[in-house]
Amino acid sequence: MERLYRRRIPPEKVVTSEVARECAELTYETRRQIGLLVNRQGQIESVLIGDHHELVIPHLSRTRSGLRLLRGVRLVHTHLNNQPLTQDDLTDLALLRLDLIMALGVGKDGTLRDVYVAHILSNPIKGRTTVELPPCAFHAFQLDCQQFIQSLEQEIVRSNPGLREGVREGRALLVSVSTGNAASEEGRLQELQELVRAQNVEVLGCITQRLGAIHPKFVVGSGKMKELAIRALQSGADTLIFDQDLTPAQVRGISEITDLRVLDRSQVILDIFAQRAHSSIGKIQVELAQLRYLLPRLAQSSTALSRLAGGIGTRGPGETKLETDRRRARERIQRLERDLESMAHGRQEQRKMRMKRGLPIISIIGYTNVGKSTLLNALTKSQVSVKDRVFETLDTVNRRWYLPGLGDVILTDTVGFIRDLPKDLMAAFQTTLLELQEADVLLHVIDAHVLDPGQHIIAVDNILKELGLENIPCLRFFNKADLMAEEDVQLLCQRYGGMGGSALQEASLLMIQEELTSLLRGLQAEDGRTGKCQEMPLYTLPAPAETFP
Repeated sequence: MERLYRRRIPPEKVVTSEVARECAELTYETRRQIGLLVNRQGQIESVLIGDHHELVIPHLSRTRSGLRLLRGVRLVHTHLNNQPLTQDDLTDLALLRLDLIMALGVGKDGTLRDVYVAHILSNPIKGRTTVELPPCAFHAFQLDCQQFIQSLEQEIVRSNPGLREGVREGRALLVSVSTGNAASEEGRLQELQELVRAQNVEVLGCITQRLGAIHPKFVVGSGKMKELAIRALQSGADTLIFDQDLTPAQVRGISEITDLRVLDRSQVILDIFAQRAHSSIGKIQVELAQLRYLLPRLAQSSTALSRLAGGIGTRGPGETKLETDRRRARERIQRLERDLESMAHGRQEQRKMRMKRGLPIISIIGYTNVGKSTLLNALTKSQVSVKDRVFETLDTVNRRWYLPGLGDVILTDTVGFIRDLPKDLMAAFQTTLLELQEADVLLHVIDAHVLDPGQHIIAVDNILKELGLENIPCLRFFNKADLMAEEDVQLLCQRYGGMGGSALQEASLLMIQEELTSLLRGLQAEDGRTGKCQEMPLYTLPAPAETFP
């Protein structure tokens, strides 16, 4: 068997007669499948030994797969009793992107019988990803392997432009497993698409599956996971993004099926925050959240020998690479926490100064990308950055605003909320979010035009409860109401309590101004903070001509 490694196969041949006969003889003697992984230069990279009916292919991470074309190796293996290719063979062919796969049929007397060959389809047809060539006797098989593979790759590139060299990375398939109602999952998937597009990543498709419970190893079912990996390779995706947060075990399980980059929802949100953070405190909060997320996932040690980094005075002879990474992450977390605490103290002093001036504070809150910064700009004539994308604002913005009949107030724009906000991010942004404790009134902006505004309201209310802010008086404003029918907006206002309008319309701004003035006057008269969001009076739209000039 060791002699097989020294064999050379001409590039134009799939396998030579001599090598094929040696494999057949070994199979006859051992009653096991024998396999060869052959590269395009004709070198045998691996000799594989299976059992009577199957062969396990080792991890191929070191072989060529950079352009998402073909792997650069072909599998030639034997089948006892002249059996044809199995479904497992075809699945391996598709998942591993092998150049081709050949089964050498071995008769009961140990002689070569038929050959069975399959390759990947350049353009899948009705879910089919592979095609089998007609079987024939081994001595009659003719195929110029080198020319065939070159032609196949050229056809794959023509059929899939995203696979060409030079096309930037950033092509993803989104995956969501539903265990609840379909309407809720549709909203979550739509939200995930917005998060992914905010990173300039092209969404190639969305794959959903309804399960009674999340699969502990693959999130989706094992069969669906293979289908997903094949579809990703067909479409030229370089990333799989899951709507659910993944455990370290699930990441490892998925990585056993595919070499693609695997991300979950929390990682996407953390990446967006890392790109958008501009202030010192914002950058520290994001890095802290990333490290807290990463620390429990530093669980897979290197296959190489341990690297000693300890010595006298440390536990044992030294530290492994994994232990070193964990220790450094913990030390960095401690330093960032100290820096954050110091900055939080400085912000507390600033808040005390504002409170000494006696200016009422109104904090604009709401789901991400609902128009909070647009409303701040419209009310205060400011120039805060506004873009139609999630988490455009990460740093708190304070502006002085004059309310007729009341005087100056401070209007605060805050980071947007999102359902299932990663706990690490929530903890890191406590310094920013707790500034809401100083607010006299919360102005809750809601996008009336989304699929289910109620889900956004519930998400925001839950976060307020977590922060202990549910008792601060809250005024709800349904933004983008000009994009909806008037009766639909009135139903929203009656159901959840609030007023509808548009941050871009003067009539709506005057309405907000009047309601806030009235609310603050009432609070000043009571000399205390009373009321909850659900206890606010129900606001209805004025006549259409007044609301939408």
